[in-house]
Amino acid sequence: MAGLLVGFVVGLTGVGGGSLMTPILVWFGIPPATAVGTDLLYAAITKAGGVMIHHRQRHVDWGITTRLAAGSLPAALLTLFVLSRIELPTATINAVIKVSLGAALILTALAILFKPLLVKLAHRINPSLLDESRSRTMPTVLIGVMLGVLVTLSSIGAGALGTLALFLLYPALPTTRLVGTEIAHAVPLTLVAGIGHASLGNLDYGLLVNLLMGSLPGIWMGSRLTKKMAERWMRPALAIMLAIVGTKLVY
Repeated sequence: MAGLLVGFVVGLTGVGGGSLMTPILVWFGIPPATAVGTDLLYAAITKAGGVMIHHRQRHVDWGITTRLAAGSLPAALLTLFVLSRIELPTATINAVIKVSLGAALILTALAILFKPLLVKLAHRINPSLLDESRSRTMPTVLIGVMLGVLVTLSSIGAGALGTLALFLLYPALPTTRLVGTEIAHAVPLTLVAGIGHASLGNLDYGLLVNLLMGSLPGIWMGSRLTKKMAERWMRPALAIMLAIVGTKLVY
């Protein structure tokens, strides 16, 4: 049931996977390290199902996805290598990351909610921000690097931070394409990070199967619903989800 609920939310909005599922698993009594590793692979497999649906609906910008992955995948591998070699105060690092991420998500929720007004304001101040032909390759790759490090360390942020990055870099991107593109990028990133954690022994295969039994139908339903929802409904749904996740991370 937990997999079904989280899968539906991820399919609809593209966010909430790690931020919702990891606390649920810990609440179920799963050790935190195992919860992180299992959740990462769960997210990769679940979102892979969503990518196929969003791709058919033309909600994925594969150029943006490729540029993000060019930064995030090497960064994730490097972070896993560092974690396997030296001892880091990960509890302290994760605490700072979660509070910072939570505050950023709350601000992003407000920005997405008032997106039309902000887009008009941005166009007035600097019309080039909305120019689709303007190159954003290097900033997109650098955002990917940041996502790779943060997601590998904490298992959260693949969807939430990805949404924030896409909104800031591509303000003219429709919400449905923002959701689809974020999900497409999250699949390889969480897969690499999840396999890395599994190699460290942080994976419960039985738990993973149980979660997937619920999440795959859930993300299918959520992704299908995205197509039927108008932009004016998608923006509030995404903003509410980001605000809930952000508030939970801060408090």
